[in-house]
Amino acid sequence: MPNPDQARAPADTPDESRPTIGISSCLLGNEVRFDGGHKHSRYITSTLGEHLDFESWCPEVAIGLGTPRKPIHLISQHDTIRVVETGRPEHDVTGALHDYGREASATMGHLAGYIFKKDSPSCGMERVKVRSDGMPSRTGVGAFAEEVMAAHPTLPTEEEGRLMDAGLRTNFIGRVFTRHRWQQTTAGGLTAAKLVDFHTRHKFFVLAHNEAVYRQLGQIVAEAGRGDIEALGTSYFALLMRGLRTLATPARHANVLMHIFGFFKDHLEAGDKAELLELIDQHRNRLVPLIVPITLINHYLRKFETPYIERQVYLQPHPRELLLMNS
Repeated sequence: MPNPDQARAPADTPDESRPTIGISSCLLGNEVRFDGGHKHSRYITSTLGEHLDFESWCPEVAIGLGTPRKPIHLISQHDTIRVVETGRPEHDVTGALHDYGREASATMGHLAGYIFKKDSPSCGMERVKVRSDGMPSRTGVGAFAEEVMAAHPTLPTEEEGRLMDAGLRTNFIGRVFTRHRWQQTTAGGLTAAKLVDFHTRHKFFVLAHNEAVYRQLGQIVAEAGRGDIEALGTSYFALLMRGLRTLATPARHANVLMHIFGFFKDHLEAGDKAELLELIDQHRNRLVPLIVPITLINHYLRKFETPYIERQVYLQPHPRELLLMNS
């Protein structure tokens, strides 16, 4: 039998300097799956766990389903999606999972992100199998995950399987640490000065993802000090997180790197300029990882004081040890 605490387990000793993210309990190795097993992800616990704290939920255990138990699945019934026990459709847990999802979501405001278990009828974020009279379709969302995402639209969410994709992994972790920095910025209340400073530090990071959102955010910040700063901050952060969902590409990175280059190019000898421009172009063409031009830029920043650039989150949006710029 599972430990009842495995249904919802907080971080043991959360470190306020580290982001706390929610996670499906089975991904941490807790034996809460329908078959009494787990889906432990060593990348999550060993690599991400060095830099993140976890709070885990298992909604199926939380609503009283035993371990082991009969599996549940999504079915399409009268134009609605129901969650029922396999082989016993009269055992319908749709309402229980949605109710628990709403209850749990009310406690998640402090989270910086959430990793869901893929394909789960309770926790799958997308493309969960839905059975019907015809062929099953990959159009469903887990009942618990649906409530969490609806309650927290700016919360970065991902599935453990998609984290194996380098681009999606980098994007998710970038959004997690951005939300965490926002939480730290607003912890004592938002002011116009705090909003301007936050935006200033994140300008190039946003530009690498979505130039249109970058410009819209600038327009919002220009209104700081003229109205309700909390409402302005809410609008700003919602747009920011929407923009950061766009994947950064080598071409977008090259554009940002050229902007940064412009701040200290006059200090460089002709050969140094040519070298950096060549590395930027090589990254644009996917010949070298982002860390290569970034490393050289950091070298020049140590030689030539450029405070505006040195404060840019873009140069280190997440811990270097995660090696997210190396692929």
